[in-house]
Amino acid sequence: MISSEYSQSIGLSHGMPGAIVVGGDYQGLGIVRSLGRRDIPVCIIDDEYSISRFSRYATHALRVPSLRLEHDAVKAVVDIALKLGLMGWVLYPTREELVAAFSRHRSALSKILRVPTPAWPIVELAWDKRMTYQRAEQLGIPTPRTWYVHSAEDVRKIDGQPPFALKPAIKEHFLYATKAKAWRANSLAELEQRFCQATQHMDSDEVIIQELIPGDGRQQFAYCAFFKDGAALGRMVVRRRRQHPIEFGRASTFVETIDHPELVSMSEKFLRSMNYYGLVEIEYKLDLRTSEYKLLDVNARTWGYHSLGYEAGVDFPYMLFADQTGLPVETCIARAGVKWIRLATDLPTAMLQILRGGLTCRDYLRSLRGLNAEAVFCGKDLLPGLADTALIPYLFAKRGF
Repeated sequence: MISSEYSQSIGLSHGMPGAIVVGGDYQGLGIVRSLGRRDIPVCIIDDEYSISRFSRYATHALRVPSLRLEHDAVKAVVDIALKLGLMGWVLYPTREELVAAFSRHRSALSKILRVPTPAWPIVELAWDKRMTYQRAEQLGIPTPRTWYVHSAEDVRKIDGQPPFALKPAIKEHFLYATKAKAWRANSLAELEQRFCQATQHMDSDEVIIQELIPGDGRQQFAYCAFFKDGAALGRMVVRRRRQHPIEFGRASTFVETIDHPELVSMSEKFLRSMNYYGLVEIEYKLDLRTSEYKLLDVNARTWGYHSLGYEAGVDFPYMLFADQTGLPVETCIARAGVKWIRLATDLPTAMLQILRGGLTCRDYLRSLRGLNAEAVFCGKDLLPGLADTALIPYLFAKRGF
């Protein structure tokens, strides 16, 4: 895939290194703005009509036919890097399948780019939830009660009480096919039906059944970090106060930073066990029945609301860039009480909660006081916000929004 002509050391590239951001939705936009504010050149590669290309901070923006398959993603990055002379630039994936592709092809990609994504044995622990939960159990970190099933007969033998959550061990196939992160089942009969539906989209060995922890986004928490050599150089803990969909959130819509030593301790214990390097988000849900914070997901990449870090004093994308290019990185911790919102999804989410009686108009308006960051709209970079509004029908059709 990479010819010997270009298999030179990245240290021989000339000029200021920049960043290649693969995936240009609002998560990618946050990376573009983080680096662009510091006059770092940024190239955006996407297979969708994304908003980052409209940013004043975008140096290059290219659309390719597909990034879904591993070979296509790696080839697109390599071809564009060689064509535009981007040797030595730092590579930022924004989706799970891109993390996996760049991790598995890390050796080849590293011949022309700086690849912060860890090697596959490390990434696999986050990629495959079966391995994630096994590692958490070994470390004494709580997780939801979990069953691994291979057939409808196995489902009928589950000894737990409904409701249940059915989710994939490796989420991409399921997510793209169903536009859902997980499915709820209110009985064993419904769970068996859901299992049969799920196996149309993934191998039966990838199906995970879990107890459904009660609650919505208000019980969702996350630890975020730039982690290196067994410690967090930058860290942030948040409460995901609202998410969409409400029960099984694919994305946060309203997030606030908090102080939470217990989540810091558990998360850093997990990351040290992996010898992890780079940006990471670890998601938890508070089980009010037991007062335990139970680990749900580990994301080995930037996450949707990472731009909150900039307002809270932890500029995650720049910290990674600085470390990759040999610049100094100062240790920092996010301030508590800083709020982030993605209004395009938070408003309909809040309206639905109000209609269901889970939120009042007064409480919603009160939550908006003192907002610090909006995912897309920025006074100094207006075009992505306008493009985001125009693309709402496209995003709804593409992802179920």
